[in-house]
Amino acid sequence: MIDGLIKRYLHDFQIAFESILSNKFRSFLTALGIIFGVAAVISMLAIGNGAKQEILEQIKMVGVNNIVITPIIETQEEQEANSSGQNEKNKYSPGLTLADAEAIKAVVPSVKVISPEIVENTFVIHAGMRVNAKIIGVGTDYFSIYNLPFETGHYFTDYQSNHGLPVCVIGSNVASKLFSTVDPIGKWLKFGNVWLKVIGVLKKNQVSITAFENVGVNVYNDNIFIPVKTMLNRYKNRALVNMKTQSRMMVMFSGGGMSSSSSKSTTAKNYNQLDKLVVQVTTTEDLSSTVEVLSRLMLRRHQGVKDFEITIPEMLLKQQQRTKDIFNIVLGAIASISLVVGGIGIMNIMFASVMERIKEIGTRLAIGAKKMDIVVQFLSEAVLISVTGGFIGVILGVVISVLISHFAGIKTEVSGVSIVVAFGVSVAVGIIFGYSPAKRAAERDPIESLRYE
Repeated sequence: MIDGLIKRYLHDFQIAFESILSNKFRSFLTALGIIFGVAAVISMLAIGNGAKQEILEQIKMVGVNNIVITPIIETQEEQEANSSGQNEKNKYSPGLTLADAEAIKAVVPSVKVISPEIVENTFVIHAGMRVNAKIIGVGTDYFSIYNLPFETGHYFTDYQSNHGLPVCVIGSNVASKLFSTVDPIGKWLKFGNVWLKVIGVLKKNQVSITAFENVGVNVYNDNIFIPVKTMLNRYKNRALVNMKTQSRMMVMFSGGGMSSSSSKSTTAKNYNQLDKLVVQVTTTEDLSSTVEVLSRLMLRRHQGVKDFEITIPEMLLKQQQRTKDIFNIVLGAIASISLVVGGIGIMNIMFASVMERIKEIGTRLAIGAKKMDIVVQFLSEAVLISVTGGFIGVILGVVISVLISHFAGIKTEVSGVSIVVAFGVSVAVGIIFGYSPAKRAAERDPIESLRYE
């Protein structure tokens, strides 16, 4: 009996398949809605997965539990305007300095490690070759904060850092440009008037996300790292300029006013000794409370002048991830509408097909076909169209994801779950929207169907 039912419904399926082949163009147009719907869902989910993966990589690169303190650099005009306020006493902040780092490490118990940063965009020279590079003065804890992997060599020792010795750790791009044929360890390169000995080379970072460096993401392929005291003692110390400027401003204010030439200056001048302080706390739970303590401590040390900004890169990136998740949900919902529209298209075409084949339905019913045979026949047509459209849509969605990643530079990641979900929905759409026309065909009276003109 089971074999008889299988053969019976297999015959109904064969009739449906022959009907699709006899109307190839119409069937293809019917499947277009499903094709584009599935492709849109897969590509949108791929973009969402790619964005999520990129954010996770960025969180690793900003370090876990980090707090970043950066100076607020005002123009000379803004500095003089703030200093000459009628309701405030003239206050001069020393800016962000190494002393701030030492005070934070000594006073705040939740701080695990801290590293100052001084950044200089310049060029370096080796064996007559000159390349652009970013020189960054850092502390010994910098490499552990960001978990930077070494290709060869090692980071600074405490002795090298404390005494400001001329040593450096270079990124992979710098190594490939300047030392493509030799081992860079022990070689020398020139930065300004300072000769630096290479003691370490970092592994290449494959993620290109330089646009996120402003929130603390560490992209280090083109960077050269030196001890912060080497930068201050051998190259540049902006704090010395700051002390001279404050003395000059004190004399000007004590004289009863400022010269007109100085009051018109709008050039932004950075008198901060450091460009950044990266503070790593012991646990994530300490982040918020530590930020409050740091803010109060820094205000006291800076004479009440709010010339610094405190950010938590990890929280910024997680907020960015939440925003992207919402955006991806909206895009996914819009893409899913295409599947619904495709299903409506299948239903409309199947209703039209029923009207065109009324005599065929009546003939089959008259010679002994059951209502279930008619249901299976027309339902099979709808499911075959949706399955074929879903299969083509999966291929198209994967191709679109690859093209988006290649040409738009947006990271995409096609997951097996998204393919299964999109394909499963396309099959469900064929069943749901194909059942009503199939049921309508099965309920027709065979005599009226045979008389239909």
